[in-house]
Amino acid sequence: MPPPDGCHHNPSEDDGNSPTSPLDFLDQNYQELHQNCLTENTLYNDELFPPDDSSIGLFDDLPPDVDMSQVVWKRPSELVSDPKLIVDDVSRFDYAQGDVLGNCWFLAAIGALTFEKDIIKQVMPAEQSLTKDYAGIFHFRFWRFGKWIDVVIDDQLPTIDDELLFVCSKTSNEFWPALLEKAYAKVCGSYADLHAGYISEALMDFTGGTHMYYTLNTAPADLWEIMERAFKSKTLMGCGSKTGTTPEETELLHGIIAEHAYTVTGVFEVMSEENPVQLVRLLNPWGQEEWQGDWSDGSPLWDTVCEEVRKICHEVLNNGEFWMSMEDFTNIFENIDICCLCPDFLDGSAECHWTSERHFGRWNAETTAGGDIIKTETFWTNPQFRVKIDELNEECASGQHPENILVSLMQNHEKRHRNSQDNFNIGFYVFEIPIEMRSQSGRFLSEFFIDKESVAQTDELVEFREVMKFFRLEPGEYLIVPCTENPGEMASFVLSVFSKNETHMEHIQETPE
Repeated sequence: MPPPDGCHHNPSEDDGNSPTSPLDFLDQNYQELHQNCLTENTLYNDELFPPDDSSIGLFDDLPPDVDMSQVVWKRPSELVSDPKLIVDDVSRFDYAQGDVLGNCWFLAAIGALTFEKDIIKQVMPAEQSLTKDYAGIFHFRFWRFGKWIDVVIDDQLPTIDDELLFVCSKTSNEFWPALLEKAYAKVCGSYADLHAGYISEALMDFTGGTHMYYTLNTAPADLWEIMERAFKSKTLMGCGSKTGTTPEETELLHGIIAEHAYTVTGVFEVMSEENPVQLVRLLNPWGQEEWQGDWSDGSPLWDTVCEEVRKICHEVLNNGEFWMSMEDFTNIFENIDICCLCPDFLDGSAECHWTSERHFGRWNAETTAGGDIIKTETFWTNPQFRVKIDELNEECASGQHPENILVSLMQNHEKRHRNSQDNFNIGFYVFEIPIEMRSQSGRFLSEFFIDKESVAQTDELVEFREVMKFFRLEPGEYLIVPCTENPGEMASFVLSVFSKNETHMEHIQETPE
């Protein structure tokens, strides 16, 4: 199990910022605003995310029965007589996706969040209520581009005919899902800016920790074991289904929605007629529509396991949650994202703790935006990070997982509206610094990279918000070079290095001439 505060964090440029010491988003301080409302006996109205069309945003494709001119913003007390923030604890079955907004990626991440009470407390601070000290104001915390932020909202929610327009609770007087969605919509610019995305984005914004990504058709043979250890740790997991482009592929999905985000909610091995079967439990954030194949709710295969296991695992409910075999999972789903406070679970050793370092940088046109490695004349001008990796102790070196380094590169969006920000194709390369060059200070020039093979790199440059690579490096000194595809592409970025070894990381600051 990881330590309560996640990875040991080496000093770097983001010192002092944490879930308990976040930045005030848009300079709105919850404590001050809340106290002012109580003193003046007024309900809070958020002028920076007002109850009007600007906060809803523009939708390209609406259901034919939805007339946005009929939207009325209402507080929970105007919708039900006994509103509660939380009813009977937080659960993955509390909510269902609305009909208007395609944000299954965000809601699938919420489903994972409900399993980790410590992380919920990070995202949704305690002592908030729709009754005690109620003033129509709430706050939530997210990790955005390397910084924890505290986001203030009022509790006015968009409705049509007294029904919530977006995420809705299955318990009519419970409002934590709708308020959490509103806070995230504010961060992203509007509700419409939540339309379409990758589950990893929200999982990372909930944890601020490590993100591991596996493409299932090339996943390691021990992926199920990795998932099992992850599920027992402080870990959030989600996955995305494949595209059903042909009738044969659509038939293979057998109840799975194509190009849809799901929450991984369980990992379990059963004995089926004395044969071990590895199972994965998944949740559709729609709250309905389930897998209909082997090990689904109605599958006769459940009759082949003992009654005790059936009582634990098998429920015939149309709640969007179901089991399937690991084999079917890897055939039908495209990828899996694992986000955690720290990847200590990979080794299962109480003596082996990962450390992390995070640095903020920027690609500037004509100075530090050199493009991909094939741009031989300019690649060397990209930002350079020098990393020294120490020897592992014996117990860590004999851990269950050979990889000892995880590098994450995230491009830092600077525009307020999430969907107005185009991602560049990004990636990074890792080079070993020869012994004879380790005394050199300053930037490595173009000659260093001529005919030099990288020892690790992202598989390809892709237009994702974040790319990562999990690999092994021997003790020594290395150079990490993050880049965009083309020279001159300007953007800020966050480079994070998680290591099972003790590491020392330096941003080489010299500007190329």
